[in-house]
Amino acid sequence: MGARDTIRTAARHVVPPAGLTRALAVQAMVYAVGNGLFQAGSAVFFTRALGLSAAQVGLGLSIAAGVSLLGTVPLGGLTDRYGPQRVWVLGLVLEAALFATYPFVGGFAGFLTVVVALAAVHAATGVAVQVYSINALPPAERVTAMAYQRSSLNVGFGLGAVISGLVLAADTIAAYRAMVWFIAAVFLVTSLFVRRLPRLPQVTRPAEPMSRLAVLRDRPFMAVSVLSGLLTAHQTLYLTVMPLWILTHTDAPKAVIAGLVLLNTVLIVLLQVRASRGADSAPGAARASRRGALLIALFCLVLPVSGATRGALTVVVLVAAATLLIVAELIESAGAWGLTATLPPAAQRGAYVGAFRLGSQLQYLIAPAGLTALGVTTGGWGWYPTAAIFTLVGLAIVPAVARAERTPRLGEVASPEDRVTLVP
Repeated sequence: MGARDTIRTAARHVVPPAGLTRALAVQAMVYAVGNGLFQAGSAVFFTRALGLSAAQVGLGLSIAAGVSLLGTVPLGGLTDRYGPQRVWVLGLVLEAALFATYPFVGGFAGFLTVVVALAAVHAATGVAVQVYSINALPPAERVTAMAYQRSSLNVGFGLGAVISGLVLAADTIAAYRAMVWFIAAVFLVTSLFVRRLPRLPQVTRPAEPMSRLAVLRDRPFMAVSVLSGLLTAHQTLYLTVMPLWILTHTDAPKAVIAGLVLLNTVLIVLLQVRASRGADSAPGAARASRRGALLIALFCLVLPVSGATRGALTVVVLVAAATLLIVAELIESAGAWGLTATLPPAAQRGAYVGAFRLGSQLQYLIAPAGLTALGVTTGGWGWYPTAAIFTLVGLAIVPAVARAERTPRLGEVASPEDRVTLVP
């Protein structure tokens, strides 16, 4: 194969095919420009432009995270009632309006009001985005389309981070206000883009719809949600625990941390679509989740080696460990998409997708403190029980998914594999 053929093959796994898959990927990239810009510059904006203390910012964001956790399932039910596209568009408009108000926030109470409202809106919108992708595409294309979206998201996050660098370099109140107003404009543009996507007919619902919290009684499904959610701890490991380990237990220069973040972004953009192969069925998604779990466990065994090496060898070990974790993230993400695309019933997909996301949000509550305590504060030996935990999760998720497949979903009136017909 020549160089030109190699480039074309690689491009096919980065540039989505024409049609709805490409439209969804472009939307994801545009949205991520605003999201990435705010993630990179938010800490400075809150303290510099709003005059908040670090403690106030941390408390407000923690309360917002709690609201998001409690609201994910009931807010996900809005998608079933009003349709994913309508909820998605309304959510983007509300996000734009809330960001536009940031420069006028006065004190902690105003800040808390905005971040809590944003958390609730984002919880509802996140479910709507996923449900629309599932409903609008045939089963064989759903996971691949989500992979293209994630690849595009990372491109958008990178562009947003570059723009944030310009804002932080200017370091003026006017620049920070312009930043949030630009983000608001990006979200408004995204809402117009989403509004022009093909419309979906309302999925047939049961004559007596279940309550929005009833999905929590579906124990086999919730078991899968928790197990899959625990595996999303790879994000905490990569962005929080591994950098702390590098700073406190290795002789690697601090610049290595930035290099590893860049490596993560590049590999996700290049490899996410390839890594999603075979995860478009429930058994395939379960196996992908298991492979991801075992790779996370292997990362936990390789990383502590860097605490005993010196110089260039330390960097080599860190890159090897980071690569293992990135591949685990690629495969596990595809497995999670496959599970959300195949297990929930069509009529209650919003509630079920919201419940599935509950597992990852629970992880965010326990993983930062728990994994830091095990991996960093123990001096290194804690990585071995951590590896054992992920191994056990990986071994448990395949039979858990098989059990969930055998169990009828609550309120199921149609096969979750049904494809709805687009309305032009």
